[in-house]
Amino acid sequence: MDVGETFPHFVLQDEDGETLDSKMLEGIRYVIYFYPKDGTSGCTKEALQFTDAFAKFMFRNIPVFGVSRDSVATHRKFKDNNALKIKLLSDPDHSLTEAVGAWGKKMMYGKEVEGVIRSTFIVGKDGKVEAAWTKVKVDGHADAVLQKAISLFKES
Repeated sequence: MDVGETFPHFVLQDEDGETLDSKMLEGIRYVIYFYPKDGTSGCTKEALQFTDAFAKFMFRNIPVFGVSRDSVATHRKFKDNNALKIKLLSDPDHSLTEAVGAWGKKMMYGKEVEGVIRSTFIVGKDGKVEAAWTKVKVDGHADAVLQKAISLFKES
């Protein structure tokens, strides 16, 4: 997905089994990031960094959603074990992940595999992508997203 494109409509379950329809987010700027797997080192680090910045996002009414193929139950355990504040959405058939271009071929331990390409999007109040990061490196990423979100908040 590129800046200016309309983010796809989605209906996914969160870690509590509650359904989130993206239509509920109309008129709200939000961050949505795609990651490979609950409980792995890089994914835990990324979720903790977004959790550390959670209050700063919410001060500007910008919710943060993490999306992976993991089940609702796995998300609940991951959230509880790490005291995460962000919402985790389950995309078991990776349909949303594919729709935003966060699924494809990547190199892992020297082998080409197909899977989640770590990606983050800021979606504006109008449902269009305002910022996009693909092939994300975890270190410092949540801060970079926060800084961009703050600048977009100030502009609006």
